[in-house]
Amino acid sequence: MRTLKKEYLLHLMLLPGVIVTLIYAYGPMAGLIMAFQQFEPLSGFFKSKFVGLDNFRYVFNLPDFNQVLWNTLIISILKMILFLLVPLILALLLNEVTKKWFSSFIQSAIFLPFFLSWTVLGGVIIELFSLSGPVNGMITALGLEPIMFMLDNQWFRGIIIGTDVWKGMGYNMIVMLAAIVGINSTLYEAAEVDGAGRWKQMIHITLPGMAPILILLGVLSLGGILNAGFEQILIMYNPTVYEGADIIDTFVYRLGMFSQQFGPAAAVGLFKSVISLVLVSVTYYAAYKYNNYRIF
Repeated sequence: MRTLKKEYLLHLMLLPGVIVTLIYAYGPMAGLIMAFQQFEPLSGFFKSKFVGLDNFRYVFNLPDFNQVLWNTLIISILKMILFLLVPLILALLLNEVTKKWFSSFIQSAIFLPFFLSWTVLGGVIIELFSLSGPVNGMITALGLEPIMFMLDNQWFRGIIIGTDVWKGMGYNMIVMLAAIVGINSTLYEAAEVDGAGRWKQMIHITLPGMAPILILLGVLSLGGILNAGFEQILIMYNPTVYEGADIIDTFVYRLGMFSQQFGPAAAVGLFKSVISLVLVSVTYYAAYKYNNYRIF
């Protein structure tokens, strides 16, 4: 109680943030009742007809739902793997650079796209891979036929995954570089005395020293396995590539905003939220158990 009296000003400073969180994060959760209703906007939550699990049955029987779920899993899993593998390779390569100014320049250049929104990058990427864009310009210069990248399911999914990894790889790279810096330098000195070269030092010292942070990043990323990148895909995709790029979030968006099927859209959103909650809980427990990771 004494501590509370001494720190009441600090608690008051938290009050605006708590209020905003309650209004914008927890308040909308009341709308989950739509998942169990034949929701009509004019009738509201209290007068709309209660239909139980009918919305879930309707959604799970839609011909597109299995494809949407499959697309979400493929895109998410590939992004998770590359979000670990690409930054790891970059971090190991930058760790071997002896010129500090060059290393800092490369880090900044790689990290810069992380700060740009998909609203900006999406338009740039669409122009780059358009039929008259620079990528097709180089292809035609080689005497080959131009490719409709943004309208071809075989290419579009790869563009989605590759550009997202390119945008976000700088963050994980910095985290991994910090893990490398934290490795005891005497281990490298001892290995050098024993005749180990840079390659063997990386295999037997650097990678094992980075193992905890790699495991942690991998485990925590499992919690977002159903988040395949709503903003990125919404900005870049089109009906032609729904078959290979439509994910749960964009499916819910179209179902609710365009088809105005609010009940089924809420049902899909609730389904995703429950699965994500279970995965986040399991992964955080695994991170705590095997890597002593705590949220606070």
